[in-house]
Amino acid sequence: MLDIFKIGFLSVTLLDVLDIAIVSFIIYKLYTVIRGTIASQIFIGLVVVLLLSFIAQAANFKALGWLLQLVTDIWVIAFIILFQPEIRRLLVLVGRNPVIRMFIKSDEKNIADIITDAAFELAQYQHGALMVIVKSAGIRGVVETGEIINSKLSKDLLRSIFFPRSPLHDGAVIIKNDVIEAARCTLPLSQNTVLDGIGLGMRHRAGLGITEQADVISVIVSEETGGIAIAQEGRLIRGLSKEALRTKLTESLKVSKDKGWKGLFEQFGRNK
Repeated sequence: MLDIFKIGFLSVTLLDVLDIAIVSFIIYKLYTVIRGTIASQIFIGLVVVLLLSFIAQAANFKALGWLLQLVTDIWVIAFIILFQPEIRRLLVLVGRNPVIRMFIKSDEKNIADIITDAAFELAQYQHGALMVIVKSAGIRGVVETGEIINSKLSKDLLRSIFFPRSPLHDGAVIIKNDVIEAARCTLPLSQNTVLDGIGLGMRHRAGLGITEQADVISVIVSEETGGIAIAQEGRLIRGLSKEALRTKLTESLKVSKDKGWKGLFEQFGRNK
């Protein structure tokens, strides 16, 4: 390959520059993950040892190269032992990357299960709740009206948020993928005040209203009756059983994923 430039006895090619850039990017990302921890100091020490080893080999320093080789021979094992928590954290971050998630099995069934279980446990105690599941485009303006959480979705967390004495129980929770983005959010109210001859409370009007303006699903738990309703595309269905709610959530999330793939392929076709 054609040399770009030379530094003394070293010839640098385009492939070498690309190789160095990739390694530098990986090292930078690793450092950002462990920055602020004790492990970051150890990581810097390992990088210095690797650089010295490279320089010693390039300059043909035999004694220094032999000494550093003793360290570098075991650095992989030492790295795994010393950085177990950071490696787990890094793998979690990689798994959450949108590009990676395109090639792994979606967890929409788990999301449906968590929300269904949480809704019916809240209903048993007649704890009112309003959960909004984002299907496609985000609703950033609505998220910003509440308290940002950005926490992993779980049944216990939803129950804690909607516990009547919780400071976050009043308002809606916004859920995107498997993350609770925010709580105590303010939603636009639907103009409909009556459905099938039955008046709609503020919680039901808010749950219905957001589906009239965005591609989302709302799950509403009535504080007065303990009944559960689901709203989607401006339509409200009340009196759902546990299995009916689980089925509707699973189907809606699956359709959302299929639409996303269809749109991606259509866009790819237009760009060809």
